[in-house]
Amino acid sequence: MKTYRTTFLPPLLALFIMHFTLSIGASASARTAPWPKAQAALWQQQHGWLRGCNFQPSTAINQLEMWQAETFDPATIDRELGWASDLGFNCMRVFLHHAAWEIDRDGFKKRLSQYLDIAQKHGISTIFVFFDDCWNPTYTTGKQPDPKPGIHNSGWVRDPGDLLYAKPESQRAPLLALLETYMKDILTTFKDDLRVALWDLYNEPGNSKYENKSLPLVKKVFEWARAVNPSQPLTIGLWKNELTALNKYQLANSDIITYHDYKDAPTHQKNIDTLTRQGRPMICTEYMARHFNSTFQTIMPMLKRQNIGAFNWGFVSGKTNTIFKWDDPRPTEPEPPLWFHDILRKDGTPYRQDEIDTIKSLCK
Repeated sequence: MKTYRTTFLPPLLALFIMHFTLSIGASASARTAPWPKAQAALWQQQHGWLRGCNFQPSTAINQLEMWQAETFDPATIDRELGWASDLGFNCMRVFLHHAAWEIDRDGFKKRLSQYLDIAQKHGISTIFVFFDDCWNPTYTTGKQPDPKPGIHNSGWVRDPGDLLYAKPESQRAPLLALLETYMKDILTTFKDDLRVALWDLYNEPGNSKYENKSLPLVKKVFEWARAVNPSQPLTIGLWKNELTALNKYQLANSDIITYHDYKDAPTHQKNIDTLTRQGRPMICTEYMARHFNSTFQTIMPMLKRQNIGAFNWGFVSGKTNTIFKWDDPRPTEPEPPLWFHDILRKDGTPYRQDEIDTIKSLCK
C-alpha cells in the first residue's frame, strides 16, 4: 500500500490505529444511530484540520463528464491535485453520479480508485458526495453539453433530480432500488479505504424548490449507508435555515456536522455558534463567494482558529464557469470583472496572489 505524505495527512500508521480503534465494539451489521460523540471526536483528532476545495477538473463540465470512461482525465486530475497540494490542501470534496455507475459499474469503481490513488500520491484524502439537488434537473449519459458562455454551472446536473418525481410516488420503487444498489455498492467497495475521509450522502437536499419533497430520500440514504456501516463517518450538510424539517433530521443523524455558508464573517460566525452546540466536529463544506465578502482572508482564518474544516467552492477555472456569479449571466464576457469562485487559471497561475499567500500561510 502506498504511504501518505505526512506533510499534510496523518501518518498511515496513525490512520490504521484510528481505524482499528473506531472499529472496536462495532459490529458488521447495520447501525441505527449516529456515532457516539467520543468516536466522532477521535476521528477529528486523527484527521486534524481538513482544508481543501470542492474539486472538479477544469476539463469536466459536470459529474458525468468527470467520471465517464471516455472523458475521465487522470492527467488533468494529477496536475491540478498537485497544485492543490502545493497550496497545502489535504482533502477534496468530490461529487459522484449514479448514472455514470449505472452504465459501467466496474469501470466506474476502478476510476474512483484511480482518482483516490492520484489524490493519495499528493497527500490528499477525499470526501465523496452521492446525491445532489442543485442545477439542471435532467441529464443523459454520453457526450455532455458544452459550457454556455458566461453562465455559472450551466452543465451541472442533479442526482437523481426530476427523474425521481416524474412518476407518482407509488411507482418510484424501481428507481429507489437502483439508487440503493448504487450507494451500497460504492460504500461496500470503499468502506474501509483509508483514502476516503468522509461520506457526504446528499448535497443541499431541498434545493431547486424541492424543499421537503427531498426528506424521504434523505431518510433513505442514511438508512442505506448505515446498513453498510462504513468505517468513515456519514453526513449531510445544512445549507438553508428555513428548511427546518430537513435540518432537524440531518443534524440528528450526521456523525460529523457539515454545513454551507457563503456569507460574511460575522454572519458565518453566528452560524458556527449555533452548530457548535451539537458537540460534534464541524466542517464547512462550501464557502468563498467574493461578491458576498466570503473570502479566504475573512473566512479561512476564522475556521482554522476553531478547528472547523474549510472547503471553498471551485479550484481551477474551467468548464463549470464558476468564476461567474449565480444568476448573473455575462455571455459576451470571457471573464467577469470579479471572479465569484475558483482560485487558479488553467495554467496554474493564481487569480489573486494575495489569496495564495493567505492559503499557504494557514495551511503550511
